[in-house]
Amino acid sequence: MRRHEQSSDFLNWTKRAGRSLEREEAMRRTIRSIPYGMVSTYAHVAAAAGYPGYHRQVAQLLRREGHLLPWQRVVGAGGEIKTRGESHITQRHLLEAEGVPFRGDRVDMAACEYAFRMWEVWE
Repeated sequence: MRRHEQSSDFLNWTKRAGRSLEREEAMRRTIRSIPYGMVSTYAHVAAAAGYPGYHRQVAQLLRREGHLLPWQRVVGAGGEIKTRGESHITQRHLLEAEGVPFRGDRVDMAACEYAFRMWEVWE
């Protein structure tokens, strides 16, 4: 590979990495905007961050950086707690401590689903 080809590959990689960092920061900001006692879904977080269809990346971000974010406020569609094992129990207890109501095993989304207001997410 020629030197100029290597540098253009590096430039393309940094552009992709920069977009990824921007996406993750937008997702962090969106997750932090979910108020105490409210929840949202992975898909709604991704869409509110400006990346509809990136719900798996929201889950990956929470897996990596959940200790820095209010991870318990993000649930699956229909209010399902998607974490497994001890994390599942911890998430439920944290949500109950915030006053989030449940209907059986699922969060009562009608009572506490947060509707994002874009002007608040991007401030």
